[in-house]
Amino acid sequence: MKITLLAVGSRMNDWVIAGVDEYSKRLRGVVEFTLVEVPLARRGKSANIDQLVQKEGRVLLDKIPAGDFVVALEVGGRILDTDGFASRLENIRDSSRDLSLLVGGPEGLADACRQRADEAWSLSALTLPHPLVRIIVAEQVYRAFSLLQGHPYHRK
Repeated sequence: MKITLLAVGSRMNDWVIAGVDEYSKRLRGVVEFTLVEVPLARRGKSANIDQLVQKEGRVLLDKIPAGDFVVALEVGGRILDTDGFASRLENIRDSSRDLSLLVGGPEGLADACRQRADEAWSLSALTLPHPLVRIIVAEQVYRAFSLLQGHPYHRK
């Protein structure tokens, strides 16, 4: 199974890159976890934010591999606990589909991304900084597959 995290924003701090890399390495041999960055559209004083979000959305949509199950990660999405998250990943894997997870920029995802998504999930009711979301997603994917494999990383 391949899991692609498509996130708006680039030029992350070293600690963000190191965090995502750490969990990507741990997942080797289990799933292929890849982060694909989409540049944040340039914002200025006279910028039309809605148009910029739509532009970012088009770029995200163009990068979704054909046939992937698509999940929009948004505050208003379905809240899953660890067991539920693991179960959803297992179901998607068992359906022989790869997974694309979409993370928008500061203003969120474009409507077109929401419409393309098969599901919407929430990581938290809290607003999380986008760099931290990348690490949280990578860690939760690792935790879910550890749980599915009976690995002691996840303790109940």
